Amino acid sequence: MSDKKPEIRTIYTIVEETFADGKVILETPTRKAACAVVFKNPFAGRYEEDLSLLYDWSEELGDMLTKKAVKALGIDPDKVESYGKASISGLAGEREHCAALMHPALGKPIRANVGGGKALLPSAKKLGGPGCAIDLPLGHKDAAFVRSHFDAMEVRIPDAPKEDELVLIIGLTDSGRPAPRVGGLTVAEIKGEDGLR
Repeated sequence: MSDKKPEIRTIYTIVEETFADGKVILETPTRKAACAVVFKNPFAGRYEEDLSLLYDWSEELGDMLTKKAVKALGIDPDKVESYGKASISGLAGEREHCAALMHPALGKPIRANVGGGKALLPSAKKLGGPGCAIDLPLGHKDAAFVRSHFDAMEVRIPDAPKEDELVLIIGLTDSGRPAPRVGGLTVAEIKGEDGLR
């Protein structure tokens, strides 16, 4: 584990509440929260074989971001229903830098802060400049086959990423889509054994 710490520039928290969808007025709004951190990419502009520094940083940043997103939803951690992650690299970086942030180590701090989670965390990554939007994918935390929770949340940071920055984003929900009706496994039917059903 390195002593080097991420150089954080900005943290954003975004909450989306849906009160109506089409003609359907919801008795209880559905809520999504995304928390994003913008920080300097230590590998911008050069090739590096060993990206383990980003693995280490993802645990620290993931813990912070997930706690902030849960707080933004205003619910107990075990009431989180869906989760997802995304990353954007500035143009002097690589998609692999995003992958290093999201895949080897990020799941552990997310799951630890949402009361578990058997399902794989859906993810998205891309290169872009300031204001670049990314669709943060979302899926039920315990069962990937719950169609009512197949969703996404667009996230865009107006001034990020700069060329030598990375953006890491964690998304959580307190529910599925508004008025879901395309069948499939329901939340009540989840067994939570294999992350699928």
